[in-house]
Amino acid sequence: MSQLDLALEAEISQRHLSFLESGRSRPSRDMALALSERLDMPLRQRNRLLIAAGFAPTFSEQALDSAPLKPALDAVQTVLAAHMPYPAIAVDSHWNLAMGNSAIQPFLGLVAERSLLEPPVNVLRLSLHPGGLAPLIVNLPEWRGHLLERLSRLNDQYADEELHALEEELRAYPGGRDRRAPHRHTGGDIAVPLKLDIGGTELSFISTITVFGTPLDVTLSELAIETFFPADDATRAFLAGMPTEAG
Repeated sequence: MSQLDLALEAEISQRHLSFLESGRSRPSRDMALALSERLDMPLRQRNRLLIAAGFAPTFSEQALDSAPLKPALDAVQTVLAAHMPYPAIAVDSHWNLAMGNSAIQPFLGLVAERSLLEPPVNVLRLSLHPGGLAPLIVNLPEWRGHLLERLSRLNDQYADEELHALEEELRAYPGGRDRRAPHRHTGGDIAVPLKLDIGGTELSFISTITVFGTPLDVTLSELAIETFFPADDATRAFLAGMPTEAG
């Protein structure tokens, strides 16, 4: 977004915005919030912007297990439970596992490198690590490219040091072409599927991401639910007959 575009969106002059950007003028609290809103900044970055402008943060950051977040976490638990017998997880801003339904347990049991399951469990690392699920992923180059592309977009938006380090780590893992290489899909593809070979049975999933629509807390704004749906009848039948009790 150019300086002129942002000025028009914020309904201020480009000259005033230039003075704010260069430090010749100091923004009011309302102006700092208005600019962060027009830039669609994540809540964590909006708080940082306010602090840089000399104001106290506006948005709270509660612990995930705190009382104020209980209603929201109850809603997440409802979504996870309702998705049975299909896998569903909730992750934080760094893709660490916050919650999951019991349908993910059999898949976690297939992880060879058990240290990957020690908290915090990072689901991207778990997917692409040679000791994780990577050996079971039939279309590893495509799935790896999909995850790295998603992570790269997040890094472009958030400039988060921990996410950047995670991306560098994942790129060092073996598993096929880099995200910048073109993917080959058939004309009938509607999404990049996750295909797993489980004991000679190929399972195929498509996934969706759900986030809270009107969060006012940093932790809640960064929480995302990823639900996996069977992409074919064979996967649907397999999951319907699979034991899902946690060990």
